[in-house]
Amino acid sequence: MSPENASRTADGWQAVHLDDVPSIRSESGDEGDWKPLRHDLGISAFGFNAWSGAEPGAQVIEPHDEAPDDEDPRSHQEVYVVIAGRAEFTIDGTTFEAPAGTVVAVRDGALRREASALEAGTTILTVGAAPGEAFSTSPWERRALERHGRW
Repeated sequence: MSPENASRTADGWQAVHLDDVPSIRSESGDEGDWKPLRHDLGISAFGFNAWSGAEPGAQVIEPHDEAPDDEDPRSHQEVYVVIAGRAEFTIDGTTFEAPAGTVVAVRDGALRREASALEAGTTILTVGAAPGEAFSTSPWERRALERHGRW
């Protein structure tokens, strides 16, 4: 977007440049810096965020799975889109390089996944939800936004 159109809002839609969405800095090295797109853009149908690593080797997507647990009894599917830089993904023990433009779909919530930056500024867009169920804000998202005064 050009500077004069850096953010546009109208009834029912909004356009922003990713650089203009404030990041929430990771409090540990276990995850990248978070842009809470779902929350900031008012999306309520699915999880939708961006994560970035400032330097090569930085963790962008924390090691995790989306299997049911005590906090969330639903299994989630996730899609990761590398929109800037180059990442190294590990999915269920398989490691591969993912340059900008790569789309990674993880249909099985039980599979462990993570990604780290291979280039400065690597950014990964994430979309996820539990198949066949209405979306609801996850407890971790609410806690993180509350902690940073954005809930």
